[in-house]
Amino acid sequence: MNDTRSRLQSFAIYLGAVLILVWSGGPFIWQFSTSFQLDKALTSGSPSLIPDPFTLEHYYNAFIEKQLHRYIWNSLVVSLATTFLCLLVGSLGAFALSRLNIKGRFGILMVILSVSMFPQIALVGPLYLLASNLGLLDTYTALIITYLALGLPLVTWVLFGYFETLPREIDEAARMDGVSIPGLLWHIILPMSLPSLVTTGLLAFITAWNEFLFALAFTSNIDRQTIPVGIANFTNQYYVPWGDIAAASAVVTVPLIVLVLFFQRHIIEGLTQGGIKE
Repeated sequence: MNDTRSRLQSFAIYLGAVLILVWSGGPFIWQFSTSFQLDKALTSGSPSLIPDPFTLEHYYNAFIEKQLHRYIWNSLVVSLATTFLCLLVGSLGAFALSRLNIKGRFGILMVILSVSMFPQIALVGPLYLLASNLGLLDTYTALIITYLALGLPLVTWVLFGYFETLPREIDEAARMDGVSIPGLLWHIILPMSLPSLVTTGLLAFITAWNEFLFALAFTSNIDRQTIPVGIANFTNQYYVPWGDIAAASAVVTVPLIVLVLFFQRHIIEGLTQGGIKE
């Protein structure tokens, strides 16, 4: 009886996993298939999942005619800079709030968290005027500063929670050995917090990589526009090139999938486990 119940539970778990995989991966598989089909096949009455005939025309259009590589470069610069600054500032803030004797630290954390609760549409107008007055429109700087403000609360909160799980005895032992406070962070806390750093860094990178509203408002030419804005610019008043959009979407989504799969172990550990080490 117990053996039968165990098999049923295993079957239910695997079935649920397969359904989640199909639900999550189905849209991307369809988008990937669309990128290899001719326009006339996409507008036919009965579209097919299998491309027939197979074509690379949409990838040619995306990279050669619409210069997708320039949008990718812009997104890469902005996302990497945002991720680095989020981890740098967030780790310093989380370390100070977690390991130093700061009064009202939970109040400070609540203020940090409240920043992320403002709707973006309510912020884009004032930030646009500020960027315009400072001469930051059509620059990487405007996007990086904005994305830093968006990603920093999450990074600080996640790192703070992870730092809190590290035993205080580590700090005491390090201080007895003559390690300074910056040395404690750099040589001990951060190496022990690698899973959390990977998790928060990847989340910050994906947030900056996919952000659309501020990039649309702050940039107006291809020299600084990021991928979401670039793909939106593929369309015109009378025609939507679904194949070109699908090809561009596939190109910019694959790196994110590879990153998540490559760092899967660290992501799971950073989200579900503490950092206590004996």
